[in-house]
Amino acid sequence: MMKEITIRIDSVIYEFYRRIGETAGGIPVEQVMADALFKLAGELSLNAIHNKNKNE
Repeated sequence: MMKEITIRIDSVIYEFYRRIGETAGGIPVEQVMADALFKLAGELSLNAIHNKNKNE
């Protein structure tokens, strides 16, 4: 099941993600931001695993 959230962002940030989506073939801003957050979450998880393994 998907959850929906609402966030407020500065118009400059919105325009940044809008242009990325436009350049990528018309991807909606919401999808571009969701993909960016998902990628960041993956990178943070990998860093946490790496740090945990390094400390063991």
